[in-house]
Amino acid sequence: MRNSAFDQARAKQVTFAQLQTLVAITEAGSLVAAAEALNMTPAALTARVKGLEEAVGVTLFARTPNGLKLNSAGEAAIVHIEVIERAVREMMEAMEDLRLGRGGRLSVAVVSTAKYFAPRLIAAFVAEHPKLELKFLIGNRDETIQLLRTHDADVALAGRPPADMTVDKALIGPHPYVIIAPPNHRLAGKSGLKRDALSGEAFLFREAGSGTRSLFDYFLGDTLIRQAQPGIELGSNETIKQAVMAGLGVALISAHTIAAEIADGRLVTLDIEGLPIVRQWYVLHRADRPLSPAARAFQEFAKTRGPEFLPKP
Repeated sequence: MRNSAFDQARAKQVTFAQLQTLVAITEAGSLVAAAEALNMTPAALTARVKGLEEAVGVTLFARTPNGLKLNSAGEAAIVHIEVIERAVREMMEAMEDLRLGRGGRLSVAVVSTAKYFAPRLIAAFVAEHPKLELKFLIGNRDETIQLLRTHDADVALAGRPPADMTVDKALIGPHPYVIIAPPNHRLAGKSGLKRDALSGEAFLFREAGSGTRSLFDYFLGDTLIRQAQPGIELGSNETIKQAVMAGLGVALISAHTIAAEIADGRLVTLDIEGLPIVRQWYVLHRADRPLSPAARAFQEFAKTRGPEFLPKP
């Protein structure tokens, strides 16, 4: 059985320079030629070889009339040195990838409304950074901001930045909100409507904590409306769209979520004063936490390429 403590102590005595010396002598064919290649004196090179042999506990060269020649231990050492050199090269490549943001790990939190463009944006980024290990998290606004707060996400794709946490933001592009209705709605096709035209209207709500719900409360203000039956909060834009198409009410929703339904004539937007409400999409990160190279690369990619992935109005 090996004495692991003894092996570790010996291993710590071995230097990379000693290993390079062994390779240099092998490649040069003589100690003098290797010393010249390494810009060392033969005496210094001999001392280095002796130190390596003392560290590994065996001789590595056979002293022959024609000079030094690797013995079986030396040949075995060369095999392992090649493995070490390859590992060092791979480490340096990995460090370069990390430095340039091509590798490493990245966690991106995304508000649910952004799922209509974020997957394509992230896929394009990953295609340019194939060595990157990326984690993709989707939730409502409160859940997304909480992931930033707890350091479980490096960056977040969201709209309105939080008021209770200092974040840095990088602009991606505009995010319009509209009110949708079924094509046969009483206000469909009318133009220049005042906000009070919505009085008494049955509205479908997103759940509390969503960015759309906060914007809805801001836009409607003191306009008297009623909540659509059966009086429930809907947890996704897809559910809201289906409910509006079924005639259960109208809804304030991201214009980025309804392009297909508008094109097909299954939904219409209402021409109400103050609409569309245009917010912005951002890449957010905590101001008190430096961006990793991978996160910085994603932020720059989202700033420069992000607009091309946003749904067209």
